Formats: sequence, structure tokens, C-alpha cells
Amino acid sequence: MSAMGSLDALAAVVLLMVLCSTSRVVRYYLKWTVFVVWSTVSACAPIPLMLLNPLSWKNALYPARSLRVLTGLFGIHMEVSGLENVVDSGSVVLLNHQSLLDLHVLAELWVVMERCAVISKREIFWLWPFGLAAWLWGTIFIDRLNPEKSQKTVNSTGDRVRKEKTRLLLFPEGTRHGGATLLPFKKGAFHVAIASQTAIQPVVVSRYHFLDYDKCKYDAGTVLIKILPAISTQGMSKEDLPALLERTQALMQEEYSRLSMEALKRDARVLDDKYTR
Repeated sequence: MSAMGSLDALAAVVLLMVLCSTSRVVRYYLKWTVFVVWSTVSACAPIPLMLLNPLSWKNALYPARSLRVLTGLFGIHMEVSGLENVVDSGSVVLLNHQSLLDLHVLAELWVVMERCAVISKREIFWLWPFGLAAWLWGTIFIDRLNPEKSQKTVNSTGDRVRKEKTRLLLFPEGTRHGGATLLPFKKGAFHVAIASQTAIQPVVVSRYHFLDYDKCKYDAGTVLIKILPAISTQGMSKEDLPALLERTQALMQEEYSRLSMEALKRDARVLDDKYTR
């Protein structure tokens, strides 16, 4: 590269840094661009290594550890508590679903909980090379357009959870939502837990106060992740499902409100310290 070309590149970098520090909109779109590119490369680059041990949950540790680096670079502080509540047997892990940024949370949990797996719609598998990477780390793909086939997959998933002591991570709300109140839970995860007689492991993630799509806000901030005590499903049947669902949602909602307030207070204290120095 010529000296003039180097100067142009340096000037472009400096300009971008200035814009990011002064423009919330520029910072918002730049962060999302970096997040998508980083996540994709982190997932796909280790495929040759994943091929040595296909379908192993450990393959997801490559992108998970890379994403944890990005979490720190973006100034997002994640704190996981309640590890003493993690059951050693298989379980159905329920998390509240807020944003694509939940990948940061999954990256944290994959490392500290181990033997994790997720369920995804079949279409994701065909988004190669990402789909191949997801399959290599043990993602369970279901065909939502074929309810009968989908149900068979879910049933076999229950067997896997029990026999292989898998921790199946699911979002019971079914769709992304970052409001103050959790959306009504869907029944699928509870069917799996009861059918396999494995515990429900609620995991609550504080609200992303630092993220706002409408205002193009994507700042630094605190995310608190709390692993709640497991809820046994031993001896339960389909008739017990409504009560189990209601109990689980109530517990998660209470903790969600508490954690969200705590995260907001911590970020407020950080800002106060920053501007009073």
C-alpha cells in the first residue's frame, strides 16, 4: 500500500472513531455490523476442527469463547450467579428471549453449564456454512411445517435429554421481547420436560436497558444472569402441565423484575462515577 493509501485508511479509521463517539446512530449500526460479522466468522471458521468431533456440544465452545471477547469489547458486563443450582442430570433450561444479543448470554451459559444443546427451525440448517456449524455442535432441527414430524423430533429430544444428560436450552416465550413483562409461555418446553421426567431449570436474564431498536441505541451496560433452583417434574403428567407452566412463569417474572432493576441501578452508578470524577 502506498503512503497516500495508508494515510487515507488512517483518516477513515479516525473519522469512524470520531463518528462513533459522537453519533449514537453510527455507533448503533456499526456495532450491529460488527456483531453479525464477528458471530458468523466465529461460528464458521472452526468448522475444520468441529469435523473432528461432529455433533459434540464442545464444538460450540469455539464461537462461544470468541463471542465472550466481543462482549467485553462492546463494554457489556455479564455476571452469572446461581451456578450452585445447576443440576447434574439432564434438564430443560428456560430463558427469557429479548434480542439477537441473547447469543452473548448463550455463549456465557455454554461455557459454565456444559452439555448444552438448542432447538432451531430446519431452515437454519440450509444457511451454510453457518447451518453446518450449528449441526456440528449438536443443534436439534425441527420442521415447523410438518407438525407430526416435528413432534417425533421433540419426543426423541426428550430421550436425549434424559439419557445423555443434555441441557436443552429453550425460549418459552417463543419470540423476542424486551418489555418489562415476560410474554406468555408456550407449552412445548414443558411437554419435553414432563415426557422425559427431567427438571425444569429456569434461567433469568435482566432486561437490556442499553439496547433500544427504535432509538438506535446500543450502548455499554450490565447483564445479570441468574440460574434459579431446578423444578422437578418427577411423577408429573400432562395434567400437571398448566400448573407447572404458571409456577415457572411466576418465578421467572419475579426474578426478571428484580434483576432488571438491579442492572439499571448498577449502570446508573457507573455513569454517576464517570461524570463525577
